[in-house]
Amino acid sequence: MTAPLLRVASLLDEHGIPHMVAGSFASTFHGEPRTTHDIDLVIDPARPALDAFVASLDPAAFYVSPEAADEAWRRRGQFNVILLDSGWKVDLILRRDRPFSHSEFARREAVDLGGTQVFIATAEDTILAKWEWAKLGEAERQLRDVRGVIPAFDSGDFAPRFHRWQGGSGGGVGAVGAAELREGDFHLFVPLLRGAASCSRG
Repeated sequence: MTAPLLRVASLLDEHGIPHMVAGSFASTFHGEPRTTHDIDLVIDPARPALDAFVASLDPAAFYVSPEAADEAWRRRGQFNVILLDSGWKVDLILRRDRPFSHSEFARREAVDLGGTQVFIATAEDTILAKWEWAKLGEAERQLRDVRGVIPAFDSGDFAPRFHRWQGGSGGGVGAVGAAELREGDFHLFVPLLRGAASCSRG
């Protein structure tokens, strides 16, 4: 799974495009593995860098739609790059212009994968993003990923990690779009996840 990620991440680095691994790859990194053939990368490019990146992709090795990349830029949406030799799909998601997305991107962690440095969403932010997606659809799959990340936290350390977001200058999660989640909701939500995880093992 790491080889396709590293190929695309290296190309993003060459063009000076900040990136962050998110989605199921991030939840697998922090928690339990799950089979997937899609990789989510949040990117925050300048427009010239994005155009140069798309133009640099060898059509013999990658499929990309310049039109989809242009629309993603204008709508702060996403487009994908497909590696033709393996069939892997990398979804490149333009960082959204909202408080949580700004602070999430600022908190991303540098990790070493196969000798290459990539940036990945924190476990906390992975949980929050998965919870948001769960409210928008595919709830069971998203919550299964969340339950896999929960054990990464010590029981005494879990709540403070979330509550530190409250009231900070620019660090708070704030509104996260249609899901209308608040960081303070986690002290209610996490016990439910832990209970569900216990039931699933029983």
